[in-house]
Amino acid sequence: MSQNLPDPDAGLRASLKKHQLFASSLLALMAGLTVVGYVLPPSHATELLRDAAKAGFIGGVADWFAVTALFRHPLGLPIPHTAILPAQKERLGHALGRFVANHVATEADIRKLLANLDSPAILRRFLSDSAATRPLAEALAGMLPKLLASIEDGRARRLLARFLPKLVGGRAAGVVVARALGGLVAGGRHQEVFSFILAQLKETLAAREETLSSAIKERVSQHGGKIVGWALGGTVAKRVLVAVNQELEHVAPDSSEMRDAFDEWVRAEIGKLETDPARAAELGRAMQGVLAHDTIKAWAWDVWARLRRALELDAANPHGRSVTVIESALHGLAEVLEKDEAAKARVNAAVESIVLRALPAAQAGGAEFIGRVVGAWDAATITDKLELRVGKDLQYIRVNGTLVGFFLGAAINLGLLLAGR
Repeated sequence: MSQNLPDPDAGLRASLKKHQLFASSLLALMAGLTVVGYVLPPSHATELLRDAAKAGFIGGVADWFAVTALFRHPLGLPIPHTAILPAQKERLGHALGRFVANHVATEADIRKLLANLDSPAILRRFLSDSAATRPLAEALAGMLPKLLASIEDGRARRLLARFLPKLVGGRAAGVVVARALGGLVAGGRHQEVFSFILAQLKETLAAREETLSSAIKERVSQHGGKIVGWALGGTVAKRVLVAVNQELEHVAPDSSEMRDAFDEWVRAEIGKLETDPARAAELGRAMQGVLAHDTIKAWAWDVWARLRRALELDAANPHGRSVTVIESALHGLAEVLEKDEAAKARVNAAVESIVLRALPAAQAGGAEFIGRVVGAWDAATITDKLELRVGKDLQYIRVNGTLVGFFLGAAINLGLLLAGR
């Protein structure tokens, strides 16, 4: 069974009724004293009481009429220029909206509010809360397929073809490659690459042993003659291949001199790339030439297509890496906002700039909204809301009018009495 909601204005309503009762009781008192003034035997005191009460009654009725005319028609009579507020509710709403926009939400007020508002702390608390950042990360990841779909492949390819060579060309590319190689060397990965190359070379020698042997025999015959080639060609070829395999076996151990020399050479080249602008620029030009090759371009477009499909599939998965990466980035931003004062200053400046740029439109929209809301209220609603909030003070106007009329009537009576004497 449904229950009526409590009246939020119950306190205001009770206070208004109490003050209305007091003002009306004072007015009734003036009416009663006026009647008493006519009933009592004639005397100067009776005349004074009658004139004072009569003036008080008239003053109270006049103020009651004025106060009532603001909200409704007195006694229900359609007297012109009464029920002013309900009749002018639209104009009142627009005036109220303009007042709020121009005098309450001013630029100076907004600047003071933003100066006392720690925007970075608010943003940091939001980004540190997993309950908030997880849905945000899922929403951002969900936007990736639409974002990628909005990028025309042909346009993306043209942009890559235009900017990628510029990015990898010049000294900066050499420095980036040097740093990347430095990371590989620091982790010992370059030796793994070296071992892989050696293994591939040994496999190639084993698979092409007959071909290589024939090539060596042919070379011996060309330089020593057919007889020497026939007599020594096979032996020379076998010894060459055995020597090569033995050298490869010597290089294989981790502590070999060849590996140490390779390590020293790689580190020296990395140092040159980082310190020698000419060497870095040379590498950049070489990379630029490689990327300009049609085969590399085709490979890059294939990588782009595969990457796009992978991103689209992963973004659709709420437990995918895209969501995890975005969520981690949001948490990382929270850590930055906690420690970096410059980042905090940039956030405050950005918030102030955005709010102040949007302020004129917000003021206009707020004024229009207030005017529309107040104008849409029915007459009974606006009368009730306004009377509850200002009606208490207006009852004091009735009280003051009654008392002022009473004392003014008494003063006039005494003045006339003294003048007659």
